[in-house]
Order: sequence, then structure tokens, then C-alpha cells
Amino acid sequence: MSERVLSGTGVTPRKETGTVVWYRPDTALTDGIENETIPSTERSAERDRFTTARRQARNELEAERDRTVEQVGEEEAAVFDAHIQFLDDPQIESSVCADIFEGAPAEYAVQEAFEAPITQFEGMEGQMAERADDLRDVRDRLIRLLAGSERVDLAELPAGSVILANRLTPSETAQLDPSRIAGFATITGGRTSHAAIFARSLALPAVVGVGSKLETVKDGVPVLVDGELDEVVVHPNDEKLDTIDIGADAEVTHNRVETTDGTEIEVAANVGRPTELAAAVEQGADGVGLYRTEFLFLDRETPPSEQEQYEAYIEALEAFPNGRVVVRTLDIGGDKQVPYLDLPAEENPFLGERGIRRSLGTDKGLFKTQLRALLRAAADASGGTLSVMFPLVTTVDELDAALDCIDTVAESLQMEGSNYTIPELGVMVETPGAVFMVTEFAKRVDFLSLGTNDLAQYVMAAARENEQVADLHDPLHPPVLRAIHQSIQVAHDNDIWIGMCGEMAGNPDLTNVLVGLGIDELSMSAVTIPDVKANVIEIDQSRARDVAARTLTVETSSDVTNTIDNQ
Repeated sequence: MSERVLSGTGVTPRKETGTVVWYRPDTALTDGIENETIPSTERSAERDRFTTARRQARNELEAERDRTVEQVGEEEAAVFDAHIQFLDDPQIESSVCADIFEGAPAEYAVQEAFEAPITQFEGMEGQMAERADDLRDVRDRLIRLLAGSERVDLAELPAGSVILANRLTPSETAQLDPSRIAGFATITGGRTSHAAIFARSLALPAVVGVGSKLETVKDGVPVLVDGELDEVVVHPNDEKLDTIDIGADAEVTHNRVETTDGTEIEVAANVGRPTELAAAVEQGADGVGLYRTEFLFLDRETPPSEQEQYEAYIEALEAFPNGRVVVRTLDIGGDKQVPYLDLPAEENPFLGERGIRRSLGTDKGLFKTQLRALLRAAADASGGTLSVMFPLVTTVDELDAALDCIDTVAESLQMEGSNYTIPELGVMVETPGAVFMVTEFAKRVDFLSLGTNDLAQYVMAAARENEQVADLHDPLHPPVLRAIHQSIQVAHDNDIWIGMCGEMAGNPDLTNVLVGLGIDELSMSAVTIPDVKANVIEIDQSRARDVAARTLTVETSSDVTNTIDNQ
């Protein structure tokens, strides 16, 4: 058979060959449910059947959440908390029970109860529209359990399988065993989808967004999933396999790296929970460029104490005794829900009360407790340098208020006689407002950090998880690239350092242009650190600056890509 190459979006700098196994979820259970009247004498038993299925669904979700925490991370596993909330929604439960006692079979009652909220979420914008898929996932799980049907266990597929699918939900991706699965490719999806994030954390080769042409690939054929070249190669020939040199991953180096002209670039890890620290050290991270503190507040009924937080920060600092740990203060809101904080139901939460807005308002008490723990940890850690950055700052008033909180907490600790140190303080640049005010921010802080996932979303008005606008959610669009360049220039003009902790930072294909733009630090999933470090040491700074300058003069993202590809 002749070789055929299908292009998509590679999400992990890994490649592997395997045999195609198509994953097509069975829709028969939900497509053909009929409303046959249940005799009144049997309706109580029908309710019990629903209660049992609901309990089984909760057990499955909790098991999948625990497995995801272990394999991927606390932040990614939080999606299952949302599924459990939908499962426990009193309106859905009461609707199901009411229909059952009117004589509807439990399967039909479940389908009807979920219909209205699914339609409601579909009518929203951005990531809230993704909740419709979460609801379908919960609905289908309940109906499957009611029907007594077995689901396909993706963890039990033959070793060396390459999964092809229209899309993979969080509950499906959580089943993947990287010791057995060679990789996967999907028709839809982008670099920031749940499947893509899981793939990077599991170091699984993956290509998403291949399009309908993927459907022409048959079960059982050999394929190469190449996350470096953004390709799915059907029937790869020997020449292709020899050229790409499968399995030749970059060598891990625990030394700091610099370009050929001696410019040092800090290569750090994004960390979402303490257990990820070891992987970051193992992959050669210089430190932590984004320490997400949300994991401390999730999967519990009350907020963490000051001491709990203090100990977590100490653990991170001591994992990198000669490095820097950049802690992001609590970034709740948007797609991150914490039940005990009673977050408001907002039509577009990404434009609502999130990040620093909550920390200076509703959650100010939590914010000050977190700052106390951070200032104490900065003073007491036996190693490591602590830096603290504030998320979603868009105005000078917000930044000044956050800095005032630091001073207030420091005064309180001093009066108590507690050890404390005010660490490096920084701001995340992730909105157009922050870019426009970056000069004023740079005069007040010690560093800036570019959150390119949100920056691309807000600059291009394209939700991160909305596949209909996936092409727009690309940091190589000229407006985003120019916003990055402007921020870097302002940082250097004010003699402060600037890093990047979005997905863009971990794309080895973009290391050269980012270094050329003048970035000082890159932070990413641990699995991509060796590849980025290997690229840094090969960079000629003057040539990289020339490539970067040319990307800033073109008018389209395709022109930017061509400029980078032809460097």
C-alpha cells in the first residue's frame, strides 16, 4: 500500500507507530429510547433502578477522577468534579423522579431531564458551551448503567493500538494506558482541548483536528502518529520511518542552557499538584514557571489552612534548591469551580468574576491567608527562590490593590513576630487590557509572565474549547504575536524579566522565534522540557532575532508559519 499523509495539530513532541483501532461510542442506547408506560405498581422499583445507576455512576466518576489525578494532574481531573455536580443536580434528579412517577421508564426520564440543560448550554458562548458535552457524558453514562450495557474499556485495547476517534471525552481519555496505547488521533480538537492536555501529561503521541479525512483510515492498518510534524502517516514506508528516527527523544539535561552566543534561557515546568514536582526534576526543569495553587482548594469541603498551603509551597521550593518557583495566586472562576465558594452562575464566566477579581473581592480573606503562607514560605524554605504572580490583572487599580494586600499581610506578620520575606512579585499578561497597560505594570513589579492560552483567546475573541473557532485560537496570529512582542520589549525597557507559561512555550517548533523575540523564561509540561532545551542550545541569537523580526511584519498566521518554517 502507498503511504498517505494526513495533517492535523500535533500536541506532543512524540512519535510512534501502531495499528489503528477505531473508537466509535455506541449511540444506540440513547437514539432509540421509547416512552412505554410503567404500571403504577412498578414505579417505585423503577425509581430504585435510577438510584442504583446514579450511585454506580458516582463510583465510576470518582474512580476516573482518582486515576486522572495520579496519571495527569489535579487541575485536569477537576472536570470529573463538574460531572459529579451534574449527577447530583437537584433539578435534574427531581425531573427524573417526577417523570418516573408519571409512568416513564428511567432511561426515558433521564434523557428528558438532561435535554433542557444541554440545550441551554449549547446556546452559550465559549467554554460554557463545552458543558453541553459534559452533560451528554453524564447522561449517556446513566443510560448505559440503566441498560446494563458494558462500555469499551480503552485501557484493555491490544498493546500498540493507535486510537482514532471523532473526539475523546475526559472520561474516555482518562482510561488510556500509555504503556499499551501507542498514540491517538482525532477528527476534531485543538492544542488546548482536554484530550491534548492529557496527551502531553501522559507523554502520548497525539494529533488532533485532522478533519473528516481521518475517517478514510480503516481499522487494522499501520499508522505513524507524529506529534512533531503534525501528521498521521498511513502505511508509513521504511524511508519515512528511518527519516523520523522513532524513539530518538532529546537527552535530558539538568544543566541550564544557553544559545550559541551565551544567552541563557530558563526552561521551567508547569506544575498542577505536588506529585508533578518529581517529574519536573526528572525531565531537567530549571524550576517551576507556573505553580497552579487551585489543586489545594479542590476536592474538599472547606478551604485549606494557612499551614497546609505553607507546607505545599515549602515542598515545591525544596524540590528546586537552586531554582525559582513561580506561584500563581488562586485563579478560581471561568472553568474552575469550587463548590464551597458558591461561585455565581455566569453566562460567560471567562469574562466574569475570576482570578484577581475574586481575590480582591469575594475571596479577599482566602487571598490574604494565601499571601501569609507564601511570605512565610519565602522566608523559611531551605532552598529555592519564591516568586508570586497575580492572574488576570487588567487595571492598575487591581495591581495596586494586590500590592497593598502584600504590604498589609507583611505588617501583620511583623507584628506577630513571624518570619517572612516579600518575594519577587509579578503579573500575568493574558488580556488585551494587560498588554495596553503593560508599561504601567512593569514599573510596579519584578517580572511579567505571558499566559498565551488566555491571551490568544481574548485577543482573537475565540474561546479555547470552541472547536468552531479553533483556527482563531492560535498564538501565531499577528495580533497575538505583536502583543507578545510588545510585552517583551516593555519588560526589558524596564529592566525586569519576562516568561511564558502558556501552551506556546512548550512547542519546540516555536522555541527559536520566542528566543528571537527576547523571552527570558519558558515554562511548559515536563514532557517537552528536553526537546525545548535541546533546541535552545542550537539557536544562533542573531538569526533568531531576524526570523522573529520578519514574523512581526507579515499579515496572516499562515505567513507567520511560513516564515518560521523557512528559517
